[in-house]
Amino acid sequence: MPDIMSWSWPLLPALVLSSVLSLVTVQTAPCQTCRKLTENFIKGLERTANKNFGGGNTAWEEEKLAKYARSETRLLEIVEAACEKSDFECNRLLEQIEDQVETWWFHRQQEAPDLFEWLCIEELRLCCPPGRFGPECSECPLGAGGVCGGLGRCEGEGTRLGDGECVCDPGYSGPLCQECADGYYREKSSNGTRAPCSACYHACKKCSGPQEYKCLDCKPGWIHHDNKCVDVDECGTELARCPSNTYCFNTDGSYECRGCDQACVGCMGSGPARCKKCSRGYRLTGAKCLDVNECKEKAIACPGLNEACINEEGSFRCECAEGFIRRDSICVENLPPTGPEKGLFDDMTDDEVLVLQQMFFGVVICALATLAAKGDMVFTAIFIGGVAAMAGYWLSEKGDRVLDGILKGR
Repeated sequence: MPDIMSWSWPLLPALVLSSVLSLVTVQTAPCQTCRKLTENFIKGLERTANKNFGGGNTAWEEEKLAKYARSETRLLEIVEAACEKSDFECNRLLEQIEDQVETWWFHRQQEAPDLFEWLCIEELRLCCPPGRFGPECSECPLGAGGVCGGLGRCEGEGTRLGDGECVCDPGYSGPLCQECADGYYREKSSNGTRAPCSACYHACKKCSGPQEYKCLDCKPGWIHHDNKCVDVDECGTELARCPSNTYCFNTDGSYECRGCDQACVGCMGSGPARCKKCSRGYRLTGAKCLDVNECKEKAIACPGLNEACINEEGSFRCECAEGFIRRDSICVENLPPTGPEKGLFDDMTDDEVLVLQQMFFGVVICALATLAAKGDMVFTAIFIGGVAAMAGYWLSEKGDRVLDGILKGR
């Protein structure tokens, strides 16, 4: 059978050390990680319970390769899914305990079927059995109802950590969680059993019943008067301590420090009418600190050229007037961008262009006529062609106008 070196797990140099050293290496791994690893391993056992080698002749495979149920192939399939790829702690622990997992799989599985108990409690000593805690798995405090009287939990139970003290459920206190905590009372039981603890009225620290008038002692922030707990108004005494620019607001059993209105520098309550002094940009008008409109009261609130004053709560700001934008701290007219310069003939109408073309053509014809008069045959031919083209163009224009006039009845 192939040994552990053929597995697909990442191998560590520690595998060549003794099992004692291996145990020391994993002492810092938490019990919860070991518990989760073994739980996933058991799920893998259940997932692969009805599988085989996947070949066509199962009987031959089991005869030659041994039973799939106890094979290394099945072990590898289970181990590969025992930890999520993103779970660093689980994968690190798995790398460190390869030898122990292999030992349990091939040699101890029959005599120790509970993998968690054998691996996490006995071999790695990361966990303790239920009801025990600490390095030596000491016994948790026991009461009539079990650990911590059945009304709390033992600190560190099931792990090698904790001090074993009882952490009681809400409403209970004491070494074994058998007493009622502050704010709770126990009703008398008629059948001799111990009744559970019930909540007092919310202001009571000690009480004989749930009603307001059954308070025996009060929680902080309340005072006992006529069998009732009355709220103490800390804001009306020297008990309240609030920082500057805040005021005291009384609540049931306590008080809050709330911020003053922005119009105030120091205040005695909420709103601009409770200011001790007005903030900058505000003025006492009647009984309130109200905003000063600097844009109306100042002769020149915004001294910059082409600037407009905008009033704000407690202040003002200067913006460029409509049609202006700020450039280099100066408001300048917001002109549209200029386009490319116009050409020489951009402003001419179509008729003017046509006349100009005819004048140019006439100049060319005259020049050709002068050259033709000197007897040059080439220029004579060009001259005659130019005259013919001019005449054709003129007659075409004339013909269009005459035809257009006939159609319109002119």
